[in-house]
Order: sequence, then structure tokens, then C-alpha cells
Amino acid sequence: MKKYNVGIIGYGWAATAHIDAINATKQGKVGAIYSSRPLDAAELSAKHGGPIKVYNDLDAMLADPEIDVVDITSYPSQHRNQAVAAANAKKHIILEKPMANSLQEVREIVSAAKANGVKGCVCFECRFSGQFTVTKALIDQGLLGDLHYGEVDYYHGIGPWYGQFRWNTGKKDGGSALLTAGCHALDALLMVMGGEVDSVTSFSTKSKSEIFAPYEYDTSSCTLIRFKNGAVGKCAAIVDCLQPYYFHTHLVGSQGSLLDNKFHSNKLHTDKKAWSNLSMHMLDSGDVADHPYQTQFQAFFDALDEGRDMPLTSFPESLRSFEVIFAADRSAELGGVPVKVSDLS
Repeated sequence: MKKYNVGIIGYGWAATAHIDAINATKQGKVGAIYSSRPLDAAELSAKHGGPIKVYNDLDAMLADPEIDVVDITSYPSQHRNQAVAAANAKKHIILEKPMANSLQEVREIVSAAKANGVKGCVCFECRFSGQFTVTKALIDQGLLGDLHYGEVDYYHGIGPWYGQFRWNTGKKDGGSALLTAGCHALDALLMVMGGEVDSVTSFSTKSKSEIFAPYEYDTSSCTLIRFKNGAVGKCAAIVDCLQPYYFHTHLVGSQGSLLDNKFHSNKLHTDKKAWSNLSMHMLDSGDVADHPYQTQFQAFFDALDEGRDMPLTSFPESLRSFEVIFAADRSAELGGVPVKVSDLS
């Protein structure tokens, strides 16, 4: 079995979760870390259970012939340049969300990977969660029929108590409520609804709470999606709420409905007066340590073994989600004017 030596770009909170997940796969092992901060190689090697080289020069790490894959967990504003450089160095890429902070930059990353024959994995790991694995299976088995309405919403107050807050408040790296975190919910909505998107209409606002005053952009948005098959979707991205983390899911189809971990299906003749319960691990935490990275990274390494794009979160698949996300942000900037995805330059 081929082993993949992975170099990490950026050593922060997300990186530590990624390292544990990569090292737990059958083929992956983290062997290098690049950081702009001084790090101690011996300390990192002891902490993560294996020899790790430390680089303060990104070009030097990318030139290391022993590195097969780079995992980019740096600030979003750095993603484009680092990902393109990694692709040009013929390294496969794991890329934390958002891929970049503009659609042009995302497209440049996808193009560079394709031109260099390297594969990519975007950390839309919610697609690999127990919640959405079960939800998708329910849909694929036809138990909800044809979906004509769906809503997946992201509620997570990212305030001073949360590590991301330090850099998340600025427009440069936070971007928007959708880009910084709500993208998980919109991406999940696109996966379960299945159809191609025609247009989006989005509105945004922000809390009057002093807690969220440092934010340079609107921290709540609501996006309506019209699919080409006539279906309709809704995604709320709320990062200025004061409540427990909540990844709300409600799907309505011709044979039944699903609400979070509950469902009704005419095909199964379940009781329409009471929901039937599904046994699955819910997305109920914003802590990256709870995210299903290991399952996702295992799928990525398996796909590399077979020389194909990974399922669900490849660069081309994720580009489709970011086209919708940037169309939604454009609509919000225009005060809710509908924006066709096909019209994005």
C-alpha cells in the first residue's frame, strides 16, 4: 500500500485536528509542517507521534521530494497563492474551507490543479458526517420521493470565546457569513437537493450586540435558491447568534419529509401524526476535533490510490458550491437582487 507523506501549511487549531485525522488513515502520515512562527521539530514529533520536519520557508517545503500531499490550514486570504504554488510543485492538496475569498481565486486553484495533474480535497467534511450519510441514504432509497423544498441552516455564534474570532472579524479573512462558516450548510443543501442551481436571492444583516461589533461584514444572511428542476431551497448562515450550535435540516419530498434526525415516509407507512426517529450522530458542535476529517481524508487517499477525483468534495465538485456561495454574496451586496449562477464572470 502506498504511503502519502503530508506537509501541513499553517499550524493552528484546524491543523492539529487534521494531523490526528491524517495519521489515523491507512495511508497518510504527516511528516512536515510549514509555519511563519518558530516551531520546535522535536516537540512536534513527540506530540504527533512521528518525525516531523519544520519549515519556515514554504518554497523549501514544496521542493521536498518526499512530500506527496500538502494540507493547507492557513488564513483564507493565503489559500489561493499557497494552493497554486502547491499544484505547480506537483503536490496533491487538502484545502480547508473556504477555498479562497473570491470566485476568481477559486477557479485559479482548480485550473492549476488540473493543469498539473494533481487531485484536491476541500474540507466540506459535513458531507461525510453521520448525519448527512444517513440523510443521503434515505433520499437515495426514495423514502422521501422527489424533493421540491429543502432548508439547511447554520447557527453558530462565533464570538470572543471561539478561537476563530481573532481573525474571523476582518473582511480579509472572514469574507461573509456564508464564506466563513455557513458554506458548510449551503454545501450540504446542494448535496441533498442534487439539482443544478439556476439563481439565488440573498439578504444579509448583523446583530446589534456589542459582542459582535468587531465584525467588518454582515454576520447573518438568508439565501433562497431556485434549482433548474423547479425545486426551491433556503440556507441561513448565522454567526452572530447567542444559542447552542445548530445545523438545521428540513427536507420535503413527494413521499415524505425529514427534520434533523426525524422523518416520515409514506413508502414505509410511518405514522404521519408523529415523527419516526433516525439513529445518527448529529452535527451539534463547531469544534473541529468533532468533525469527520478522518473519514474524508481516508476517502481522499483511497481516491489517490485509484488515480481519480475523490467523491463528494473534489475541487471540481466544490467549485460548484462556491459558485453558488459567491452568487449569494453578490445578491446580498445588491440588496437581494436575484443573481444567476451562469452570469458570474
